[in-house]
Amino acid sequence: MPITLDGQLVVAISSRALFDFEEENQHFEATDDRAYMRLQLERLDQAAKPGVAFSLVNKLLAFNATTPPGVTNALPQQRVEVVILSRNDPVSGMRVFRSAQFYGLPIQRGVFTRGESPWRYLKPLNAHLFLSTNEADVRSALGAGVPAARVYPNSARASSAHPNEVRIAFDGDAVLFSDEAERVFQLRGLDAFQLHEREQVDTPLAAGPFKPLLLALQRLQHEPAKGMRIRTALVTARSAPAHERAIRTLMNWNIEVDEAMFLGGLPKGEFLREFEPDFFFDDQTGHVDSAAAHVPAGHVASGISNV
Repeated sequence: MPITLDGQLVVAISSRALFDFEEENQHFEATDDRAYMRLQLERLDQAAKPGVAFSLVNKLLAFNATTPPGVTNALPQQRVEVVILSRNDPVSGMRVFRSAQFYGLPIQRGVFTRGESPWRYLKPLNAHLFLSTNEADVRSALGAGVPAARVYPNSARASSAHPNEVRIAFDGDAVLFSDEAERVFQLRGLDAFQLHEREQVDTPLAAGPFKPLLLALQRLQHEPAKGMRIRTALVTARSAPAHERAIRTLMNWNIEVDEAMFLGGLPKGEFLREFEPDFFFDDQTGHVDSAAAHVPAGHVASGISNV
């Protein structure tokens, strides 16, 4: 039978999102790609430090090491596939794979394009998520319908307080939901936004770019897994009464989130610090900046705020 990734949660990630290659990247920017290749080759046996999205990837891959409760003598079920999708060259790719091996990350697939955009390989992978530090690649991925975020390399690293729980937080409008309501707010103001949401309370919002990822996470959450869980949070600038349409939309989609924070414009960073996610996704750079001081964060370049 042909090998397939069907039925798995597929995460594509760049080298700089998974590992801390900021020093090497500065060397590249100050010199050229050949000098960068030589540096990576010189450091081939030196494992790179974990990057911003390391915790998220490490925990998701842990789902593959579990077997259904009550089942013995069974091979672990492959639930998650992580693929390196990088502008790095193939020589530098050797260090990426060696670093993954050093940390016990069972990553076996990668595409290295030496400066060319790798986003076009997302479709053959049927990726549910693409994480990269390159904004152009992220925008291209979103344009192709793949949930994608630009990782902030200087974000705080994830807390180690929840080793058996993948924690992911999402903004609502223009991330989980379409930017319909956000457009009303930005073009007509808060009062018009609140009126619009009251009038449309029973009309589900259209899907945003990250609905497919939330669906895939819910499927993973509902599959039997020993010792690993997923916890999700909606963290939005909405407040009552606009909160109701968001909740009703999720109910219409048959999707559950574990926590919902309706902050009415308050800075999100300190609330996210308490939730301790492995990653947070938002479409507005101001919110990502606030979050990145406390937790791993990424910018979703979608909707009216990113035109």
